[in-house]
Amino acid sequence: AYDAETNGNPYMDNPDDRKQEGSLRFYKPKFSYIFCDMDGTLMNSKSQITSTTAKALIEASSRGVKVVIATGKTRPAVISALNMVDLPGKDVIISEFSPGVFLQGLLVYGRQGREIFRRNLDPNVCREAFLYSLEHKVPLIAFSEDRCLTLFDHPLVDSLHTVYHEPKAEIMPSVEFLLAGVDIQKLIFLDTAEGVANTLRPYWAEATRDRATVVQAVPDMLEIVPPGSSKGSGVRMLLDHLGVTAKEIMAIGDGENDVEMLELASLGIALSNGSEKAKAIADVIGASNDEDGVADAIYRYAF
Repeated sequence: AYDAETNGNPYMDNPDDRKQEGSLRFYKPKFSYIFCDMDGTLMNSKSQITSTTAKALIEASSRGVKVVIATGKTRPAVISALNMVDLPGKDVIISEFSPGVFLQGLLVYGRQGREIFRRNLDPNVCREAFLYSLEHKVPLIAFSEDRCLTLFDHPLVDSLHTVYHEPKAEIMPSVEFLLAGVDIQKLIFLDTAEGVANTLRPYWAEATRDRATVVQAVPDMLEIVPPGSSKGSGVRMLLDHLGVTAKEIMAIGDGENDVEMLELASLGIALSNGSEKAKAIADVIGASNDEDGVADAIYRYAF
């Protein structure tokens, strides 16, 4: 898709060597769209967007490059995170009126921010997961559009709101009450990285079989999503809706859930802090999310 030999070193070995904002204003951008992940990519390890990265996003937008968020987060979480650096707005990066791919591609918003796709999780899988959560005292969050639902309070549940910017979880009195009258797009178990790797992932990969798929964006969370769904499929759907070809897009990510998106894009950039799967499929390996890897990638490759 992208010839690294022709277009540049596939390893961004010097973050300080990035091109400065405004230095390329008289050149046509190489890409019309940048599809970008949030956790571990746009956000650093403190779940913050730095001023350097914010300036790069504004520079891209000012040059006519549209930045589209493709994430496992809810739309309110993305808007909240960008609010911290004064980025939201109808004509800037993300708002209720802009396109985007959310909840691992299970909610896709198109022109004017209108919903063009939604996929829900099997209610039986949701019921089994919440019964498991109660029995084993492992926190579990259900994502229903812009809401987060759970059965009991826990510091890890709080962190989803305070650290990851997700809507504050609503505590439901029972499993049946939680499931009544709502469509759930995905579930997230919260545990230690060891607990996820050694217990939760093996158990739920087997328990869900063909009824759901387990994925991970970060080591200490296990996500359960409908089978065959992916962030990449959401990106494809949005491209079709917008009438945009894969040749026009650059994608930046870090997780195994970004692999399909990185593979689809004309230029796929995996940050150096990313998973081995993401780095193996990417055209370019960028600086880490703690080294303003997104800003570096934008200045090096987008313009």
